[in-house]
Amino acid sequence: MLVVYAVFPIAAEHRERATELFGELAESSREEEGVIEYRVAADIDDENRFRFFEQYEDEAAFGAHAESDHFERFEAELPELLAGEPAVTRFEVASATDVEL
Repeated sequence: MLVVYAVFPIAAEHRERATELFGELAESSREEEGVIEYRVAADIDDENRFRFFEQYEDEAAFGAHAESDHFERFEAELPELLAGEPAVTRFEVASATDVEL
C-alpha cells in the first residue's frame, strides 16, 4: 500500500476556490481504480491549511491518479492558490492493522 500525506497552505482570498477544487479532486479521485481512501480536511487550527490523506493499493494506482484529468486540473490551478510551500510525504506501507479503541 502507498500512503500520501500532503499539506497545502492556501491564501485566504482563494479559500473558497480551493475548497471547490479540492472537493472536486477528492470526489473524482475516490472513483479511481486502486484508490483505497482519498480525503481532504481543513486544519482546525488554521482554516487555510488543507491536509490530504491518500491511500493507494499500489504504485500503479498512484501513477494513474497522477496522470488523471482531474489531477492535472488541480496541479495547473494550485500554484495560484498557495500562500506558501506545500509539504508532501509518501509512505510505502508493508502492513497495516486496525486499532481497537
